[in-house]
Amino acid sequence: MTGRLCRAALLLALVPGVAAAQLPVRVGNQEMPTLAPLVKQVEPAVVSIATKGTVNAPVNPLMQDPFFRRFFGFPDQQQPQRRREVQSAGSGVIVDAAKGYILTNHHVVENAELIEIYLTDNRNLKAKVIGSDAGTDIAVLQVENTKNLVQMKFGNSDQVQVGDFVLAIGNPFGLQHTVTSGIVSALGRSGINPDGYEDFIQTDASINPGNSGGALVNLRGELIGINSAIFSNSGGNIGIGFAIPVNIAKSIMNQILQFGEVKRGLLGVSISDFNADSAKAFGIEGTAEGALVQEVVDGSAAETAGIMVGDVIVSVDGQRIKSASDLRNTIGLKRSGDSVRVDVIREGKRRQFTTVLSEVSSSAQLDGGDVHPGLAGAQLGNHAGKGEDFTGPGVRIEAVEPNSPAALAGIRPNDIIVSVNRKRVRNVRELQQAASQQSLLIMSVRRGDRNLLLQIR
Repeated sequence: MTGRLCRAALLLALVPGVAAAQLPVRVGNQEMPTLAPLVKQVEPAVVSIATKGTVNAPVNPLMQDPFFRRFFGFPDQQQPQRRREVQSAGSGVIVDAAKGYILTNHHVVENAELIEIYLTDNRNLKAKVIGSDAGTDIAVLQVENTKNLVQMKFGNSDQVQVGDFVLAIGNPFGLQHTVTSGIVSALGRSGINPDGYEDFIQTDASINPGNSGGALVNLRGELIGINSAIFSNSGGNIGIGFAIPVNIAKSIMNQILQFGEVKRGLLGVSISDFNADSAKAFGIEGTAEGALVQEVVDGSAAETAGIMVGDVIVSVDGQRIKSASDLRNTIGLKRSGDSVRVDVIREGKRRQFTTVLSEVSSSAQLDGGDVHPGLAGAQLGNHAGKGEDFTGPGVRIEAVEPNSPAALAGIRPNDIIVSVNRKRVRNVRELQQAASQQSLLIMSVRRGDRNLLLQIR
């Protein structure tokens, strides 16, 4: 038996609960191991997604310079923002055939004005976005024609273990319904997208562009993850791919369907990294990592629990906290109203608190291009002054389109604008007022624990 057949036979033998139909089948006089019955069962639930939309086209920075425009005879007023059409492709998973709900990635359908779904039976259907969450990169779509749709059964990603065999199904490079196999390489991966909330499943099953939004499936035919990202300088597979655990995706989907938005949990602290140098300065032994509480918001879940400035948060619900980003990620993946257990080190002693997370305030987003041409491509929202990194009111950058004027000016997601041309701005309305009739904006921006000045033309 060849090496590939040996691996397949071992794969089938090691997994309890695999249906008899997925055991080796007879081909002529020889038994051959195959996963074909499993693929046949789950593949109809994976769809190809094609989108069309328009985005703001990059503007030559020289066109924003009044001297340049006057020298070459261009009108002195601001130039209108150019738009260009974009097309993209990805994958999705049907999770409710009766209602036509499909899970995919936020980045697959971002800026989409037309969405088409292609099924394995060669049908194509129009779809609409029910809701989307940039923080976890999850979106929920719906098709109206639900006839003969096949859904995939949810698994439990909390039970996934390193070494589990998995299949990745999607449409890499536009090659529809491609199946690859591998194992779970690691769990709880983060740092792939610092601006989001991460708890990735890492796999060596081949994932390439176009796989985004597709299915990561266990050998019981259950959905355990939504394929989301690859780690590669070339953009192709090098054996490191990432999927969003299905329990997170399901929680985000349920919130979108129930509330129309994601009600993300909020602890209500301003934090920084706690490391060996911090431990030495504090005179604490045996603790060299965690999140140092720098401020506790009045009336927050943290204050209610009894958490104090100077506490070092070292775990949440038994999950180890190694840094400030760890805490932000852990809390951000929980839902408002969830009860959490927080362990802290205070004056060298470990203490435990239980509290109920409050809700991150949300507001309608505004396109930055409606405020100033130099902010085009950024989505703006009110920051209520209760974030994990910054507790003052301001304007939060919710998302930034790559290569847009905002991106080229240095604006990043989760930046908080606190003043414009030395005028304090506490919300989007005040930002619009401060930017009105201004060709140059000098913005004071809070990025994590740093203060920056950005010039927007």
